[in-house]
Amino acid sequence: MLTLEQAADIFSRIRKYATADEVECLFYGGKSALTRFANNTIHQNVAEENYDVSVRTAFGGRTARATTNKFDEDSLRDVVRASENLARVQEPDPDLLPVPSPEEMSDRNVRPTQSARHFGETAALTPGQRADAVGQIVAIAQKHKLTAAGIFASSDNLEGIFNSRGLSAWHTQTSAEISITMLAPDSSGWQKANFPDVARLDPAHLAQVAAEKAAKSAAPREIAPGKYTVILEPAAVLDTVGFAFYDFGGLAILDQRSFLNNRIGTKLFGENISIWDDVSHSLQSGSPFDGEGVPRQKVQLVANGVVKQLVYSRGSAARMKKSEYASKVGPVETTGHGFPIPNEIGEAPMNIVFEPPKEPKSTEQMIASTERGILVTRLWYIREVDPYEKILTGMTRDGTFMIENGKLVCGLRNFRFNQSLIDMLSNVEAMSTPVRTSAEESFDMVVPAMKVRDFNFTEVTKF
Repeated sequence: MLTLEQAADIFSRIRKYATADEVECLFYGGKSALTRFANNTIHQNVAEENYDVSVRTAFGGRTARATTNKFDEDSLRDVVRASENLARVQEPDPDLLPVPSPEEMSDRNVRPTQSARHFGETAALTPGQRADAVGQIVAIAQKHKLTAAGIFASSDNLEGIFNSRGLSAWHTQTSAEISITMLAPDSSGWQKANFPDVARLDPAHLAQVAAEKAAKSAAPREIAPGKYTVILEPAAVLDTVGFAFYDFGGLAILDQRSFLNNRIGTKLFGENISIWDDVSHSLQSGSPFDGEGVPRQKVQLVANGVVKQLVYSRGSAARMKKSEYASKVGPVETTGHGFPIPNEIGEAPMNIVFEPPKEPKSTEQMIASTERGILVTRLWYIREVDPYEKILTGMTRDGTFMIENGKLVCGLRNFRFNQSLIDMLSNVEAMSTPVRTSAEESFDMVVPAMKVRDFNFTEVTKF
């Protein structure tokens, strides 16, 4: 594993070769392994270890990057030369700021996360241990006469940054992830979970839930599309709301490509919706600093349905303060949410946490309170239809059920939906306690299950 001391030495060697006004180095990489299974059999086991250094040089307002995974002297000399040659031919960017200094960051709130993100048991996970877990999953599949497919992945990663003004930051993190699909002749079930601590994963429980969904949704009925009360399990919530958060960046507002343009400070969602970005939350993951090494701040994005605040990189905060929007967007300050420069996105909140409801309801309680509705396990193939109204389309998958008189009565053929995310978050009637959630269309978040009225299904799918 590349260490902080080794990275510092590499950076000092890079600086020796640089002639640029400023130099910034991002380090990233680690060890990763994957065990893949299908047809109730492991068919792939792969592992790799790789580390990269991305060198950004700047001459005045010109900047560019070059990257290498070789740390010998010739390779470091070459990557510096490549970065500087690219930087010299760029158009000057009048908004490009100098790299941050430690003094500039001294008043930033550094919220410790590393002790909760790196676990020796996860880092030491072996192919045999992953295979044993797959064995548990397959045994449950066979017991239910189902076919299991999925992955068990693990990793031990690092992220670090050094710059020529003396700023440095370093973060290590482990990850363990299981995804399971249980297949029957005319139905399927699915579960997925990811934690930095492998001890938090329960492969047998995940397999049992996926198997029960496949079994209970067999011989699915077809009902007419239309507007229904739906109960969205956390994975379905995550994959819809994930389309909103790249619009919560300052640059998105400045570029007029955000659905929040002219809506900040207004009540856009239901009063029961409050959302934070909080990297230090106990169920979150990721480094405590952004792509420039700026500490990530806790930011309340939505309070009781009102859009309160955006997130900013250093550059977008500086631009916003000089813009016509400055008086309309709430507090404007660097929040530590920038991506590595150069980039066209700017920034985004990547540690989303929904505030727990005052009276949380379990999924079972939501089902029991529903006279007629639909339970949705997950969604997929989601696309934006209208970016400003945040109308999304996609399909249900791997466990869609009819609810009648407070009970699950049968599986349903899957639906396509066309649904405004704004309307969805305005029509939430109940929520569970938020949990760390993984799905397929968005990054991990801490989200609840939701009971939503008038969710719009437009057609029945062919499977």
